[in-house]
Amino acid sequence: MQSIKRIVARALFMGAVAIFGANPAWALLPIEHWTQPSGAQVWLVQSATLPMLDVRIDFDAGKRRDPAPQAGLAEAVALMASKGVQADKLNGQDEPPLDENALGAAWADLGANFGAAAGADALHYSLRALTEPALLERALRLAARQIGTPSWPEDVWQRERARWSASIKEAHTRPGTLAEEAFAAAVYGSHPYGYHASEESLMRIGVADMVAFHARYLAPCRARVSLVGAVTRAQADALVATLLSRLPTPPEGCAPLPPVPEVAPLTAAKEVEIPFASAQAHVLIGQPGIARRDPDFLALLVGNHILGGGGLVSRLTEEVREKRGLSYSVYSQFNPGLHAGAFVVGLQTRPDQAAQAVQVAQDVLRRYVAQGPTEPELRAAKDNLIGGFALRIDSNGKLLANVANIAWHDLPLDYLEQWPKKVQALTVADVRAALQRKLQPERMVTVVVGGQP
Repeated sequence: MQSIKRIVARALFMGAVAIFGANPAWALLPIEHWTQPSGAQVWLVQSATLPMLDVRIDFDAGKRRDPAPQAGLAEAVALMASKGVQADKLNGQDEPPLDENALGAAWADLGANFGAAAGADALHYSLRALTEPALLERALRLAARQIGTPSWPEDVWQRERARWSASIKEAHTRPGTLAEEAFAAAVYGSHPYGYHASEESLMRIGVADMVAFHARYLAPCRARVSLVGAVTRAQADALVATLLSRLPTPPEGCAPLPPVPEVAPLTAAKEVEIPFASAQAHVLIGQPGIARRDPDFLALLVGNHILGGGGLVSRLTEEVREKRGLSYSVYSQFNPGLHAGAFVVGLQTRPDQAAQAVQVAQDVLRRYVAQGPTEPELRAAKDNLIGGFALRIDSNGKLLANVANIAWHDLPLDYLEQWPKKVQALTVADVRAALQRKLQPERMVTVVVGGQP
């Protein structure tokens, strides 16, 4: 145990040296990509700066795959990954079952981290471990068991479901939760992006449902694996095979999964007002936005930075906060995924000012979409985004997130290298045209929770 602590301490020291004293060129190391015989796709950045490895494994098993009556199913599968593993036999040796406490102790002994989470599109597993061979081998075997042979203990699921239901009930005492759910329902309609786990939907989820979901959507041939760390391509290939070794190959082969319908565009403006006694009214304004693969993505990223994504230097902040004092903060953002995630403008204000704040935000948005940015605004946004680009990839963890984004959305392998150049090349006309193609201020949803009539 002491030797593991010394190795971890040395890795952390080297990490500090890397962050504060290393040549930043390491961040642009090439991305290698290949497909394993199992069908698993692998993306690798070899980074020898730290004796560590970061791995992310994505499956098309996110919340968009939830049946509507069982919203929360993908999240439940991810949650139960840490609650126990079945007995197993590895390399001719019997491996006993492990409950959640034994799993936690095992990861602590290894000085490693492993987890699972489900987002809108993907269910993913993440591993961070030292590359010291004996420790890494043990970490890979343990992770493989959690990925492939969770034990799904019924009593633990009953406990976690009760906790989750209580958390949902508490969340609905907050105006922000009510606003988010009303906004999602209005923007997405019947699309899975608008689903939210509820006390009722959780009661419809049993262990058998999780087992069936896991078996249907998780297989080596469906995995997209991203790695950043001090490993060679040969080592990466072998360790990916180990991580996926406990997942069975589908007997029918790796047929494409059923397509998920696209998000329907809005046909008219919609206003949702929800009474709520609170000190602040919560306001959300928006519409379906874009998918991540949309060719307008970078133009809209820059355009949104000027509108409300740039913090205290945005147009919305200038008009809503600085000139009128209607809100402490106001923002806008796109949330692209495999489908058209929402574009949203959000703010909080005094209940008696809600109508005025909505009007000002709508006016700013309408004018900006019609006219686009000014040359000085565009130049400042480019300088800020490009100048801060290094901070997006200044650690193995951040670099892994970017590699996983490239992997999940089938972006070019040189995407990170080309990103600053493509942002710099954008013109006012490019940004204005993208805004006008994708945003329709006259057909947006407006949700106000806690405003005064």
